[in-house]
Formats: sequence, C-alpha cells, structure tokens
Amino acid sequence: MNVKLTPHFNHHITVLCGELLRDKIAEHEHVAEAQWISREQALAEFQEHSGLGEALRELPDNPLPGSILVTPEMIDKDTLVALLDELKNMPKVEQAQLDLMWIERLAAILQMGDHFIFALSVLLIAALLLVVGNTIRLHIENRRVEIEVIKLVGGTDGYVRRPFLYMGVLYGLAGGVLAWLLLAFGLEWLNASVVQLAQLYGSEFSLSGVSLEDGFSLLLGAVLLGYIAAWLAVARHLRELLPR
Repeated sequence: MNVKLTPHFNHHITVLCGELLRDKIAEHEHVAEAQWISREQALAEFQEHSGLGEALRELPDNPLPGSILVTPEMIDKDTLVALLDELKNMPKVEQAQLDLMWIERLAAILQMGDHFIFALSVLLIAALLLVVGNTIRLHIENRRVEIEVIKLVGGTDGYVRRPFLYMGVLYGLAGGVLAWLLLAFGLEWLNASVVQLAQLYGSEFSLSGVSLEDGFSLLLGAVLLGYIAAWLAVARHLRELLPR
C-alpha cells in the first residue's frame, strides 16, 4: 500500500538534526523509506501547488515546519498504528499524521473478498462431493448385475470398490483442472477493476494469478475430494447390493 506517515517537527530543529532523525527512522524494521523535508522545501512545494505564492512571500516568517515523509513496509494496520506512536514519541516531534480511514475501508473490502472466496470454496467442495457421489451411484446402478455376480463368486468389497475409486480420482482431477482454469480467468477479469479501486485509495494492490504451487494444491485437494466422494458413495451402495 502507498501509505505515508508524516511526523512534523518544531521550528527549532536544525537541518542536521532532521537528517539524523531521518537516518534513524530509515533504519526501523518496518520502514521502507524516509525523506527529510526542510521548512524551506516545504514552503517552496506549498507555494508551487497552492497558488498562494505571492501571499506567502508577504509573511514575515516561514510558518511551515520541517517534516519527514515516511513510507512503511507492507504491514498490517495495528503495526502501522504502533509505528505512528513511535514517531510521535521521537524528540522534537510536535505531531505525526496518518490517514487511517481509507486504509480501514480498503482492508474491509479485502476482508469481504476473503470471505467471499471462502464461501465460494465451500460451495465448490459441496458441489464436487455431490456430483462425484451421484455419478458414482449411477455407474453402480448401471453395473448392478455385474457387481452382484462378482460378489456371488467371492469377489471382495475392495475388488468391487477399486474401479469406482479410480473413477472418483479422475472426476476430481477433471474438476480441479476446470476450477484452476476458471479461477485463473476470473482473477484476470477482476484484476482491472480491483487495480482501479485500489488506486482510488492510493494503493498499488492487485490480484495475483494462481501460482503453480497453489494450482497443484488445488488439483491435489480436488483429487482427494473425488476419492472421498467415491468411497462414501460406493460404501453406501455396496451395502444395498447384497448377493441374493
């Protein structure tokens, strides 16, 4: 996030002292960059952007304080507030500013996205279990006579179950590949809107694509779900196919 913290110093701080404090802040573990802005530099920038150059030149003294523009690392809100408190307690600091409102809004939006993804994942898991279970059930019904004959001649439940478990694994793998593709295209489609929204809050946040590690984890999870769904379906229906 493009977050900035700005500690403002009293008017008695010297340039040397300000630069020393800047170097000290830059060494902080949660600070990515620190830039010293002298009173003269602050006045020049304010004159350039405010359009009040003539009025400011009439003032007997420069009213703007020296400050340090602090860019923190990618940290959470609580750590950011703790860093702000540290800056406030530094010597010669009169006040330190941080606009938390947009940070909280963006964090709420991202949290809502996490909840949506979690809910969608639960629905997809339930759908995969139902689809694989019902598909295996239909295959068992279609091979009912064959299974009964196998059991009559001494075939074990494990022997009967094995091909259906393989089938469940294949269905799970196919579902995982489809989910990977849909997720990749969905993230790519949403990314432009997310980037535009984040820029409104001064952030460089964007959605990353599905990594190979995440993709293979998705496939493994889908295969396991397919196996479990097939096992449950076969275990249930084999009890109904007792040899007559």
